[in-house]
This record gives sequence, C-alpha cells and structure tokens, in this order.
Amino acid sequence: MKYLVMVQGTQADYEAQSGKANATSPAWGEKDLQAMFEFMGALNNDLAESGELVDGQGLSEPAQTRLVDVDKEGRPVITDGPYGETKEVLAGYWVLECESLDRVTDIANRIQQCPVPAGSPLYPVVIRPIMGGPEDAS
Repeated sequence: MKYLVMVQGTQADYEAQSGKANATSPAWGEKDLQAMFEFMGALNNDLAESGELVDGQGLSEPAQTRLVDVDKEGRPVITDGPYGETKEVLAGYWVLECESLDRVTDIANRIQQCPVPAGSPLYPVVIRPIMGGPEDAS
C-alpha cells in the first residue's frame, strides 16, 4: 500500500529557519538547520535502503505559493501567497510504499523525532493512504 506522509508548517516557520525569530518560533541557527538536514538525510537513506521510499520532497515557503481558482462566471482568479487565513500548509512530504499502516505510523513517529530548536512549534505528521485504483474507491 502507498501512503502520503505529510509535515506541516507556516510562513513564520520558514522565516524562523532563515534566522528571523517571531512570535511563534525562535530563530534557527546554522547548527539547527544542519541537525535537521542530517536527520532527514538519514531518514531518507533508511527508507530508500528498505525500498519503501517512492518520493520525498521539502516544499518552498508559502510566500511562493500561487492559488488558482475560478469566479462565478468560470474565469480564472489567480492569487499569490501567502494567505493570512491559512494557518498551516504542507511543508514537505514522502510517498512511501509500506506493508502496513502500523509500519508507516512507526515512520511518522520517527519523523516527529526530528531535532528543532527549543520553543519551536510542533505539528502532527499526517498519513493518508493513496488510492491505487477503482477497488480503493469503495
């Protein structure tokens, strides 16, 4: 079974990672970033070695987001981010192929162990099964 495993964040989190403290997050230093990158690199290597990693990526900050919608007449409405009404956004993801929900839950728990500076906000790791075809639609 394939699963989408997602981590969330906010624009303020991205700013903190670039060294700018704010009301919700302390500034990250170079050592903090290095610890996070080393942790994620080791996790990705382990998942690749086990054959469970299909894909995984970190996403750019919400300020680089573009929202495409339609108005009442069906015309496109394009808005650039960030969006004040949005609390958390998708910050990164993995597509994993795991033997069970228990296994992917263990991986999500490991993701939660990623080092962050004291006082940084913590978000749940979200797991969603990926539908593989018509048999999954029921």
